[in-house]
Amino acid sequence: MTQSTTRRAVLTGAVAAPAIGHGAFAQSDWPNRPIRWIVAFAAGGAADTAARALAAEMQEALGQNIVIENRTGGNAVVAATATLQSPRDGYTFLVDAANQLTNPVLVRDLPFDYLTAFTPVTQISSFPQVIAVKHDFPARSLAEFIALARQRPGSISVGTPPAAGMAHLALAAFEHRAGIRLVHAPYRGGADAARDIMAGSVDAVLITTSSIRPPVSAGRARILAVTSLERVPSLPDVPTIAESGFPGFDLNDWNGLFAASGTPHAIVERMAAAAGVAVRAPAVRARMDPAGAIMIGNSPEAFANWIASQRRAAAEVIRTAGITLG
Repeated sequence: MTQSTTRRAVLTGAVAAPAIGHGAFAQSDWPNRPIRWIVAFAAGGAADTAARALAAEMQEALGQNIVIENRTGGNAVVAATATLQSPRDGYTFLVDAANQLTNPVLVRDLPFDYLTAFTPVTQISSFPQVIAVKHDFPARSLAEFIALARQRPGSISVGTPPAAGMAHLALAAFEHRAGIRLVHAPYRGGADAARDIMAGSVDAVLITTSSIRPPVSAGRARILAVTSLERVPSLPDVPTIAESGFPGFDLNDWNGLFAASGTPHAIVERMAAAAGVAVRAPAVRARMDPAGAIMIGNSPEAFANWIASQRRAAAEVIRTAGITLG
């Protein structure tokens, strides 16, 4: 038996198991045609890359292609709406991220309620973020950065992608807890922020471990801390914000798979089970580990509970910091 055949057998077994005990399952032949994942982000970004890596591995277990469709715009509302307008038969899923937490607070006149319109399937990945400074910035540590910010309130510029994204929320939470005032510079994406810190036109950035790699590799930026609760395996010598005097600090970028509410629960569980196996595949790890991504692949229940806690935390940061999309 080949390694590929063995992996398929393991995956297929893991996928089929959750269907047991759910009674008559009218969708027992699912999937019998390609599955569509509507990605709310542009091709080539961190969320898109993680989704494509996972989908490519899951196709073998599911026996059908997973077609990635990038639908950007409207602060991810375009992709969400397209998902909700599709049949709820287990052949259309949404790859979304922090918009699930922030849009209900920030976007007026939403055509749907995120809380009831979507069913969390599985968290695909977590992308720890970093606070990094340009190469000639005087602070060499997070403590020195904070001290300098207190000496020069409102003068240190920090770029994040985008406005009201997880990086912006992490920056606002950090400012509040550190008692400092920075100048926020919103960017369309992490690559744009990385480009500007490489050029020295912004003092600092708060972006993902993946986005910061080019300027760090070029010697044009230095990482001071990571936003995750634990140190990042790819950056073992970089301290966390939590261990640097701010216990419990844990605000990362992430993405996950969602289904429109009403999608058969057994299909949701089978999709999550397939993802749970695929995230551990060597091909996925080889692609995502160097970028600092932490692949998750948890159960629908675990993901739903995590989303609920994150939604509360995000709403509190937005209210406290007065964050808007404008």
